[in-house]
Amino acid sequence: MRLLPLAALAFFTMTTDSPAADKKRPMQIDDLFKFKRVADPQISPDGKHVVYQVTTVDLDGNKSSTALYLAATDGKTPPKQLTNPNGKKDAHPRWSPDGQTILFESTRSGTPQLYTIQPFAGGEATKITNISTGAGTGLWSPDGKAIAFVSTVRPEFSELPFAEADKKNAEADKAADDNPVKAKTFTKLFYRHWDSYVEDKRGHLFVITAKDGGWSEPHNCTPGDRDAYPNSTTFSVGDDFTFTPDSKHLVFAAAPGDGTEAWSTNYDLCRVTLDNKSTKWETLTADNKAADNGPKFSPDGKKLAYRSQKRAGYEADKWDILVVDVKPDGTFAGKATNLTEKADVSVNEFCWFGKGIKFTADKDGSTPILEMVDSSGVLFQLSAPGQNSSVSVCPDGRVVFQAAAMNAPAEVYSFRVTDDGVERINLSKANDTLLAELDRPRPESVKVKVEGADMQMWVLKPPGFDDKKKWPVAYLVHGGPQGAWEDGWSFRWNPQVWAAQGYVVVMPNPRGSTGFGQKFVDEISGDWGGKCYRDLVAGLDYVEKLPYVDKDRIATAGASFGGYMMNWFAVNDISKRFKCLITHCSVYNFESMWGTTDELWFDEWEHQGLPWEKPGSYSEFSPHKKANKLGEYKTPMLVIHNDLDFRCPIGQGHELFTALQRQKVPSRFVNFPDEGHWVAKPKNSQHWHKEVFAWLTKYAPPGGK
Repeated sequence: MRLLPLAALAFFTMTTDSPAADKKRPMQIDDLFKFKRVADPQISPDGKHVVYQVTTVDLDGNKSSTALYLAATDGKTPPKQLTNPNGKKDAHPRWSPDGQTILFESTRSGTPQLYTIQPFAGGEATKITNISTGAGTGLWSPDGKAIAFVSTVRPEFSELPFAEADKKNAEADKAADDNPVKAKTFTKLFYRHWDSYVEDKRGHLFVITAKDGGWSEPHNCTPGDRDAYPNSTTFSVGDDFTFTPDSKHLVFAAAPGDGTEAWSTNYDLCRVTLDNKSTKWETLTADNKAADNGPKFSPDGKKLAYRSQKRAGYEADKWDILVVDVKPDGTFAGKATNLTEKADVSVNEFCWFGKGIKFTADKDGSTPILEMVDSSGVLFQLSAPGQNSSVSVCPDGRVVFQAAAMNAPAEVYSFRVTDDGVERINLSKANDTLLAELDRPRPESVKVKVEGADMQMWVLKPPGFDDKKKWPVAYLVHGGPQGAWEDGWSFRWNPQVWAAQGYVVVMPNPRGSTGFGQKFVDEISGDWGGKCYRDLVAGLDYVEKLPYVDKDRIATAGASFGGYMMNWFAVNDISKRFKCLITHCSVYNFESMWGTTDELWFDEWEHQGLPWEKPGSYSEFSPHKKANKLGEYKTPMLVIHNDLDFRCPIGQGHELFTALQRQKVPSRFVNFPDEGHWVAKPKNSQHWHKEVFAWLTKYAPPGGK
């Protein structure tokens, strides 16, 4: 039942649609905004339906909206739109235990609030919260009589009765908005994150209970000056809290509460009662000084599974699944067992299925669905390679998930094993019409010998490729560095769009990449300009020997860590082999980066200490220390950096561009003042792509010759 034939499963990523390929057209930039963006499928308790969200982009209006859709898991009826958000966003749908009601969050009234809708009874959605600080990530209790959610509030008001606390939060927000003075005052670190200011607010868990045919006012179950929800998305895995089997308590992943949030990864599982008499937290994983998160109780309520790391301070450490016997109130009744210790994969999201656990993990340039039933280390692969996520299951064995590939965006699929074989269905089919128009080549996976290992690379040839011609190359370096180029889809760095411009797109997974064993991941720490750099040089050597590659038209680009590598390329001899470089939201100066980034634990692990403790580690591979080489090699460089990027702060881009200009290196600085680490707004994204492809065209003209 578990080990499915991969060739049979591969059709949804490998098959192209009619008409014939020679009648199709290459993908254009604006096609990115025509795709429906499918996400978060959730199977109903009886397994007959799935609810999911679909985002539609309005490029002209520079905005997007998200609606909920409902589909039958047997695929016999077309999906139907369930909600109409009127240009707003309906998201995070969750089924009630009886399968009759769907809970979701929506911005239709301004601030995010929780709503319910009965998909089979007809009628409109009902708003069930009205909290000034907003409500999100709603979840049902097992008995269906309570709902928990997250709201970010001022901790100084959190001990007050709800009505009073909510009023004071609203008044404080209005006073800040109305005040012409926009000064911010900080008393501790982690006052900003990714692209927004956190200040001293805290994410707390609230509960509402069924009352007189409606819902009670919210009760703050976790008051105080501590986050009861991961304040870093690095340590979030979807729903990071859950009700206990008796529906009377919450178990949740809490951020460090000792003032070390900016440099500690010690996220613990905690437990709190739902009544109004006690808000004392019990720490369930105090013995582990690394991160724990993602608690999920087994269907019979007798076990709790959660993700856990071993090495404190290391965000890219291997994530294992631990399983422990529990009482109905969620307290541990034994010692946890590491289910995945013997498997050299790092767990992403997971869910229970009977006595086993299904999960996704990066593996060999893909994200398959895997299953384990014991701690033997034996893995069962349940899906073809590709980018699989959002797995949910029901007791009859049906599995619902979303799947994407490098030539197709995410769609919702279901599968189950029957007496006749494997039943697989594309349920959402949100993009069939557009996909049928486009020539979408499949990538080729190759292996390159590097120091002590093989490096996997993706090679994507352009539409209309002719191997008798010579083609330019776009050599793309991924971010992370603990990440990977996978056989998946992105609306930011989309290889199909790059290839469609007339380039062979090469995507190497060098040292530090995930999915090739934890040792391969670990080997980049403290060595950003070492083995990883040499792996990328070896990858370039391989590319230059391909008979269809024009060595005089090779360009390279990357973002975040990939942007760092562009900067490192620029100050090393390899720079002479590229016609131009594109660096997006990069790291240029390790020393100033440490003092201005938001998550200090990352830099302190990667450099093995603080700057004054390990000065050599912060300088050895820092591009700014070799800034004179920019002027020596003079490789044209496009610099993109954004004002709201608090991970790789804007100063990194300023320093780099100043050094380039001062040495008369051909360079251009594109700045988005309203974007963070990514460029997300539709019009900004369109402009970003035009700038990038214009730079490529100028120095490495596209097309086969």
